[in-house]
Amino acid sequence: MDKIQHKFVQVNGVKIHAAEIGGESSPAVVFLHGFPEIWYSWRHQMIAVAEAGFRAIAPDYRGYGLSDPPPEPDKASYKDIVADLLSLLDALAVQKAFLISKDFGARVAYLFALIHPDRVCGVITMGVPYMPITRISFTDHLPEGFYIARWQKPGRAEADFGRFDNKTVVRNVYILFSRSEIPIAHENQEIMDIVDSSTPLPPWFSEEDLANYGSLYENSGFQTALKVPYRSWSETYNITNEKVEVPALFIMGEKDYVLKLPGMEDYIKSDQMKMFVPKVETVFVPEGSHFVQEQFPEQVNHLILNFLKKDI
Repeated sequence: MDKIQHKFVQVNGVKIHAAEIGGESSPAVVFLHGFPEIWYSWRHQMIAVAEAGFRAIAPDYRGYGLSDPPPEPDKASYKDIVADLLSLLDALAVQKAFLISKDFGARVAYLFALIHPDRVCGVITMGVPYMPITRISFTDHLPEGFYIARWQKPGRAEADFGRFDNKTVVRNVYILFSRSEIPIAHENQEIMDIVDSSTPLPPWFSEEDLANYGSLYENSGFQTALKVPYRSWSETYNITNEKVEVPALFIMGEKDYVLKLPGMEDYIKSDQMKMFVPKVETVFVPEGSHFVQEQFPEQVNHLILNFLKKDI
C-alpha cells in the first residue's frame, strides 16, 4: 500500500483523485469502482498488476472519495464519469487501457468502450454483467423493498443515511451486499436498519479497511453517490451500435445476491451476453460474494493477470 501514489488531476472543471502504481510506460490498467466502494477497493489488484509489469490507475469518480464534487450534484450523470475518464487518460498520457470494473462501474466501463472503442484494450467486469444500454432496464422488475428502488426516491436514502456517521453507513452496506440473499427492507423499515451494531463485518473486511472507507467518505459524503448510479438508470445515450468487440471477462461470485435478481441468473448463465460482447468469457467464483475482489484477491488477481497477459 505504501508504494501506491496519489495525485489530483484537473478534468472538466473538477479535480479527480487517482491512485497509481507502476511504470508510466507500462500497459495501463484502469480500475473503476462501484458503491459504496472507492479507489481503495482495488488495493489488492493494483499491487498485483503493477508487480506483473502494468501501470495501475484507480480514480475516485467525481463526488466520490477524495475527488471534487460536481458543481451541481443533483445533475451528476454517467456521461460525466465517462467524460472524466477520457480526460484523465489524456492527462496521464494513456492512449489505450484495459478497464476493470465492479458493480455499477461495469456500466461506466462498457459505456466508455462503446463511445471510445479506440481507447480500450479489453474490459473486465465483476458483480454486474454487460447490460445493453437501450434494451434491458436493470430496474424494471425489482423486488418490493429492494434498496435500489428505495434509494431512487430523492430524500429517502438521505434521511436513512443521515442517522449514522459515514463509517457506519459503509459498514452496514458492506454487510448487506456481502449476503447471498437480496437485501430487502420491510414496508416500514429502512435499508440501514436491516443490520444492527452487533452484526459482524465479513471476515475478509477488517476494521482498518472500514476506517479507510469511512475517512474517504468524510470528504465526499453520499450526495453524488445516490445520484450516480441510483437515480441515473434512465439516462439516455446516442448509441446506435451496442456491440462491444474488445476481449472481455466477467467474474461473478456464485454467492452474489445480484444472481437472485429477476432474470439475472438466466441472462448470465445462458450466454446471452455474447450477443453484445462476442469475446466475453464468464468465470464463476464458487464462494464469491458481491465483493469478490476483496474477498478472494488471489483468485481474482490470477484471473485478471491471465486475461491481461493474453490480450496485451
